[in-house]
Amino acid sequence: MAVVNTLYDVGARDEDPYHTGFAHLFEHLMFGGSVNIPDFDSPLQRAGGESNAFTSNDITNYYDVLPSQNIETALWLESDRMLSLAFSEKSLEIQRSVVIEEFKQRYLNQPYGDVWLALRPLAYQVHPYQWATIGKEISHIEDATMDQVKHFFKTYYHPSNAILTIGGNFEHAQIEDLVQKWYGDIPGKNKPARMLLREPQQTEYRTLTLERKVPTAAFYYAFKMAERKSAGYYLADVLSDEIGKEKSGQLDLQLKKEKGLVLEISAYILGSIDEGLFIVSGKLVPGKSFEELDAALWQVLESFKSKPISENDLQRLRRKAKTSRAFQEQGLLNRAMNLSFFELLGDAEGINQEEAIYNSINVAELLACAKELFKASNCSRLFINPSQISHEA
Repeated sequence: MAVVNTLYDVGARDEDPYHTGFAHLFEHLMFGGSVNIPDFDSPLQRAGGESNAFTSNDITNYYDVLPSQNIETALWLESDRMLSLAFSEKSLEIQRSVVIEEFKQRYLNQPYGDVWLALRPLAYQVHPYQWATIGKEISHIEDATMDQVKHFFKTYYHPSNAILTIGGNFEHAQIEDLVQKWYGDIPGKNKPARMLLREPQQTEYRTLTLERKVPTAAFYYAFKMAERKSAGYYLADVLSDEIGKEKSGQLDLQLKKEKGLVLEISAYILGSIDEGLFIVSGKLVPGKSFEELDAALWQVLESFKSKPISENDLQRLRRKAKTSRAFQEQGLLNRAMNLSFFELLGDAEGINQEEAIYNSINVAELLACAKELFKASNCSRLFINPSQISHEA
């Protein structure tokens, strides 16, 4: 099998604040056919392949998986829609309806679905991470005009703003010839300048409590953390594994097993390219209060600021990080996507340097990271309370 992965350097952070959701809309529009090939999927399926895509706040990624001998089919299809995507009112209306329905089903009509629509603008006051990939509100997609859609495509969907990664069993020279054949005549453009507003340092404990039709109360603590290319990112990643590990982490041991405050609790990072979020989230045991949870949670976090973890624990965390990376690299598709992403960060070779970075981390650095992260003035807290209607139901 072979993989053709195309990463476009555009995500929700690149959108106009008054016209959000466009990056995600294009994830759908790109499968609507081109001027020359009205149906993207059929030729790929006839070649034994399949395709999909995903959008984040940072990138939009498209991939095709198919037998190696048919790789030219994927290059033909991908280059063609990059060059001449079809823009018809019918296609726009179909995909607009799909996205609007997704907005309603996944974000508005699902328990806890609107968490990120509330938490992101609480945590980010200036940076465009303040909205989710689906967009700020449905009206931004409902009101999208054909001219706005075409402008977005012309700005971001061209060779200068894309990273093409091809993996499989083939000769390198053969692939170079095929790429030149199918992409060589696509006009070059200047890569769009990215001038994002930098989020000012947070200086206050931000809190928000909402009532929703949910089965049980939920909590989300979002701490600002370092950007993806910094040393602080790796420290926060290791710290999240230590704090949030299931069954044996201090959050689970103290808040779930000992005090019986939570049904579940976890810690994780979002992995954003710019300044990201370290999340501690979970659900309350019915009858327990947010005040009890808040006091107990901060007590656990304070312990990580006052006492370093042991060397044995650090070695275990290093092994876990190594194992996780090994699993991520098992599939050809994952390797292609990861190479694309590291090339976006500055150098695909960086993917081979991460193990050394994790191995270089010491307990003193983790302690310093915890002290920097776990401050009330660095935290945005969201509580979701079940509404009375939910109880009656």
